Amino acid sequence: MRALSYEGPYKVKVARKPDPGIEHPNDIILKVTRAAICGSDLHLLHGYVPDTRVGCTFGHEFTGVVEETGSSVTTLRKGDRVVVPFNISCGSCFYCQRGLSGNCENTNPNSDIASGVFGYSHSTGGYEGGQAEYVRVPFADVGPMKIPDDMHEEEVLFLSDIFPTGYQAAEMGEIKGGETVVIFGAGPVGLFTAKSAWLLGAGRVLVVDHLDYRLDFARRFAGVETVNFKDVGAKNIVLHLKEMFSGRGPDVCVDAVGMEAEGSKMHSALGLHMNMEAGAATAIAWCIDTVRKGGNVSIIGVYGPPWNLVPVGNAMNKGLTLRMNQCNVRRYMPHLLKHIREGRVDARKVISHRFPLEKAPKAYEIFSDKSDGCIKCVLVPHGEA
Repeated sequence: MRALSYEGPYKVKVARKPDPGIEHPNDIILKVTRAAICGSDLHLLHGYVPDTRVGCTFGHEFTGVVEETGSSVTTLRKGDRVVVPFNISCGSCFYCQRGLSGNCENTNPNSDIASGVFGYSHSTGGYEGGQAEYVRVPFADVGPMKIPDDMHEEEVLFLSDIFPTGYQAAEMGEIKGGETVVIFGAGPVGLFTAKSAWLLGAGRVLVVDHLDYRLDFARRFAGVETVNFKDVGAKNIVLHLKEMFSGRGPDVCVDAVGMEAEGSKMHSALGLHMNMEAGAATAIAWCIDTVRKGGNVSIIGVYGPPWNLVPVGNAMNKGLTLRMNQCNVRRYMPHLLKHIREGRVDARKVISHRFPLEKAPKAYEIFSDKSDGCIKCVLVPHGEA
């Protein structure tokens, strides 16, 4: 089959790889119909995720058609269309039984930090990803969700990751009605966080970024206020935002950026150039310093272990609640599918570019460079993009 192959930092190609096969009775083999490129994939591409091995296939946001089922699979059969959560969960361990599928302890033997994840290095289990013609999906009776017959793959594709991730980010901010919310990052996760904040009853939502085209899209897609931190200066962004919210700051701040944040020369130098911290923790610091005393900080942007320079003393003295996790995707999928079906969220609108699989390197280049007005790239392994 054809599949994306990682060749080292900033280098990917499409290569011929062996077709995946059934390795466990609860496996299925999917013929991939759509595979999105996620901002988290860029951390792999740029060499910031430990144990990303040459030859691995990225991709944790995908839909597909069941081609083959293992002998113990009971919920799916050949020909079913499914969307698959990015995290691989067993459904029966201590964490899965508590709805914490993102912390499954049986799918990643290499670490007790994260569950298994499709296409996200050997630090999350070494599973091959879905940016390929075919992919093996373990624990098929647990993760995949059938796509309704009257819906297109692209309507539900982002139930695999970024819509549930954004929703969990808003939920972790404890939005119950009327709260003011600032989201750092106008990428796809930030956009779905903004949409989710409104769904949960937020009274005011503002998105911060440094690219005008993304902020313009955020206003149109999510109906939010926006601030370009370069217009006010990175040193003044916290004060500027506080003044916009009665001098105290908002009730909730969300880090939807992660380890490659712009805005701080110190964090960029330490985390991205010298590897002395696990990514640039700029957005975390801005969240902690911006939010009002007694407020909530939600961290959904990806950071690599082991440590970052974070102003925890400020958080303690301000009496903040900090919540964070990889998204427990499966628990949100049915609920968010209802929002899509009832027209409250049109997830397809974030797709700005579609490419055939063989053009995946070009797609990564455009997405990484944030060129050509790119919001979200989707690969089409079979047929025309």
